Amino acid sequence: MPGAGKSVVGQALAAQLGWQCIDTDRLIEKDAGVPLQKLLNDQGYLALRQLEEAQVLSLSTSETVISTGGSVVYSQIGMRHLMDISTVVFLDIDLATVKRRIQNIDQRGIASAQDQSLDMIFEERFPLYREYAQLSLPNAEGSAEQAVLEILSQLEVGVTKL
Repeated sequence: MPGAGKSVVGQALAAQLGWQCIDTDRLIEKDAGVPLQKLLNDQGYLALRQLEEAQVLSLSTSETVISTGGSVVYSQIGMRHLMDISTVVFLDIDLATVKRRIQNIDQRGIASAQDQSLDMIFEERFPLYREYAQLSLPNAEGSAEQAVLEILSQLEVGVTKL
């Protein structure tokens, strides 16, 4: 979900591992030359989801942490690809945390229908996040560093200190 900490945790995890970090939202913005919200305003959420799927399917990396947009779970082929090239980590936060963290929903670039509330988006996406998660991490209140240690622990990567 937006506000789960994907970008922050992804960057911290990559730094800890000495890997690169790819943020698919930033790649989409770079390719389009405009922010996600402008893409949404001009082309609609389905077009943004198609761009996201294409971006994910183009990835073939090693020693890389990939931070995706929250709507990537709508693409079954994209998620299968991510599962083939990586371990999919679900930063599992509750709706109350999402609402507290997302103050600018209208400017956030969330790929959803205009009439969808955060409640509706959460209800629709949560089962998909659970379905594709290969590793789940409750991350409602923890710091990025705590999340990284938990991810590394679950992946059984030997790191003792950040």
